[in-house]
Amino acid sequence: MVMAEPNVLDTSALINWPIELLDGGYVVENQKLEVSRVSPDRMLSLEAASLIWKQPTRESIDEATKIARETGDLDGLSETDLALLALVVEFRGHLHTDDYRMQNVCSFSGMKWSSVESVGISGVWEWEMKCKGCGRVTSGIGRTRLASEETGECSECGSELRFRKKA
Repeated sequence: MVMAEPNVLDTSALINWPIELLDGGYVVENQKLEVSRVSPDRMLSLEAASLIWKQPTRESIDEATKIARETGDLDGLSETDLALLALVVEFRGHLHTDDYRMQNVCSFSGMKWSSVESVGISGVWEWEMKCKGCGRVTSGIGRTRLASEETGECSECGSELRFRKKA
């Protein structure tokens, strides 16, 4: 008997899919807060779903972080996003998300993903940081900040750094 790969569900699936489609899906604790903030009534419904609330291992978080650094997407991912990607790594799962950065990380590394409601990405992008002031370009590789933190300032002129698609 062939086992289906585990489904890892981003918050967009938790909010938009019928409850019965969520059964058996892997999710992380941080998503409770996200869903409660966006749709408190929906959170009550999710309590009835047979979701698998799981915290990824440190090793799988490290691996997901490494992959996201390689694409330059790390700075655009939240702690929740990174934890969900880590579950995909850990369980060799299938991620259901409308988040383009998460789709990009999956595509780059060969992990399976599907959109929830959007069309999804059509190609893999790599990101870099560009200074708004002097135009200096730096790679996102090796950075450790998450999307919730500021992108930082240019080491040359002190202006704000911005993400852009690598040419």
